[in-house]
Amino acid sequence: MKPLIMPEPVKTSRSVLRQLLQIPVLVAALGYLVDMYDLFLFSVVRVPSLKALGVDGDRLLGDGLLLLNTQTAGLLVGGIFWGILGDRRGRLSVLFGSILLYSLANIANGFVTSLDQYVLLRFIAGIGLAGELGAGITLVTEILPKEIRGYGTTLVATMGVLGAILAYFMADLFDWRISYFIGGGLGLLLLVLRFNVLESGLFVKTSQRAIARGSVQTLFGDKVRRNKYLQCILVGLPIWFVVGILITFSPELGKAIGLTEPVIAGKAVMLSFSGQVLGDLVSGFLSQSLRSRKKVIRLFMLVSFVFILVYLLAPISRLTLFYAVCVCLGFANGYWTLFVTIAAELFGTNLRATVATTIPNFVRAATIPLSAIFVQLKPTLGTVYSALTVGVLTIIIALIALSFLDETFTKDMDYVEEG
Repeated sequence: MKPLIMPEPVKTSRSVLRQLLQIPVLVAALGYLVDMYDLFLFSVVRVPSLKALGVDGDRLLGDGLLLLNTQTAGLLVGGIFWGILGDRRGRLSVLFGSILLYSLANIANGFVTSLDQYVLLRFIAGIGLAGELGAGITLVTEILPKEIRGYGTTLVATMGVLGAILAYFMADLFDWRISYFIGGGLGLLLLVLRFNVLESGLFVKTSQRAIARGSVQTLFGDKVRRNKYLQCILVGLPIWFVVGILITFSPELGKAIGLTEPVIAGKAVMLSFSGQVLGDLVSGFLSQSLRSRKKVIRLFMLVSFVFILVYLLAPISRLTLFYAVCVCLGFANGYWTLFVTIAAELFGTNLRATVATTIPNFVRAATIPLSAIFVQLKPTLGTVYSALTVGVLTIIIALIALSFLDETFTKDMDYVEEG
């Protein structure tokens, strides 16, 4: 396979647009759209799909959590598998393998007739879904010049969030089985486009050297790299505190803060991700303007903290105002793009896919311990203050971790991590 020709230097807005719209960038962006569609579709169709399988009453919550945790376990396993594969066999191996696996798994989800089948297929789908974002971000950061790679990763992340919103509308328009078929079909169609994508030139260059690629020992054997990896994970915690607790448990939290009208969880999810679309765009362009990832991430964390306080402590009495706050929380989550980008930029080519693929999935999985702490504190502090305690803790930890990370905006991506 011939190495990808590196793009020409950035000179004009037209050349910038031409480089952003090249096939690898567009395919990575569309891939993340389908990935997020399939990832969040389950959250939207959880209740109707379980009821169709004969699950009702109190079992809806318990079996729903089982499926969600099983999917999360698949994301963890897949994150490790696809990350290492991406550094050892190339970024394209992940782009092809992951989308094929989760597309077929989601089509199969539309045929399930029992809870056991559903559990198994959510695990398999989770494995497939784990590889898309990391491989896409890695490829985009390696083929675009450093002056504009922030725009490229912003495009990828924004398309992904639109996929989550699309899942809400498809589930509203069609039966849950049809919604799964649509997601799987979109993935298979995109697979055809990927045959026109060439491998990252930086990976090809590195693969010709006698150096360990995708090595867990290289990543964790060095104290500096190990700490840097853990700090990246901690920076992303507030995002999934908002998604995993404030938005997921919005019906319970809405009742706890005094709302008389019931909160619809699916609508809260859709509105928060609508806000995140704008947040992704603003954070990406602001990062390019300020020539800094860290400054913008810190700003968005502080904005998130403000809206966490508003969500939990402000005297919100109207449902429409509550939903507006969900939009604002989603906007503050818009640093997800920069968080994944900075993770990819902090590590050399021989570890970049491993890091960029595993870190987002470890952050997603952090929802499990965060929600467990929330549940443990709830009997003592109550619903609102247990959520507030967990939220404040994640913000403080993330700000401290961010302070230790290097600025990566101008970092050259052509380097490797030695033994």
